[in-house]
Amino acid sequence: MGKSGLRNLLHLALATAALLAGSSLAYAQAKYTATRAGDLQLGAGYTNASSNYVTNRISGYSGYMTFDFTEHFGFEFDYHQANDPNSAVYERSYEWGGRYLRHYHHDRYRPYVRAMYGRGVFNFPLNAANLAYNMIVGAVGMDIEVHPRINVRAEFEYQDWLSGPGLTNGLTPMLINVGVAYHFPAGNPR
Repeated sequence: MGKSGLRNLLHLALATAALLAGSSLAYAQAKYTATRAGDLQLGAGYTNASSNYVTNRISGYSGYMTFDFTEHFGFEFDYHQANDPNSAVYERSYEWGGRYLRHYHHDRYRPYVRAMYGRGVFNFPLNAANLAYNMIVGAVGMDIEVHPRINVRAEFEYQDWLSGPGLTNGLTPMLINVGVAYHFPAGNPR
């Protein structure tokens, strides 16, 4: 190959590189011009708990709010109320903290783990008095998109109520939660 053939090959390589680089710039016009700051969902559900204070399972309701500020990290607030049908005992909890989530199958399945801190209110059976305790919470679960604006949830949660007056060894309830949430997705409004 002579000098002119090498020059032609170099020109062809430069033209190809320019076309490839320019194609991504041309695509930039098709991107969203306005996006939301995060991904929000508000939900309610059913809670069933294994309390280590009473021997039977207790159940009730829950509410939750999640705000995912990146694709994998977010914040969650949870509320649970579980009542013993055989006594005045109830366990109420308010939790807040972080969550880590993944996205699978075109963003339909979103498994997550969360670590939270909160306050638990326990109502004692005999004197019907209630006291509040600090708690540490861990949970694993999955949000499943059944409609672009509706998610269903299934999760397992472990609570560690720290010891205090009336609960010298604390409590360690384990909860199963199922719920449904209205989803305000991030990105371009639909």
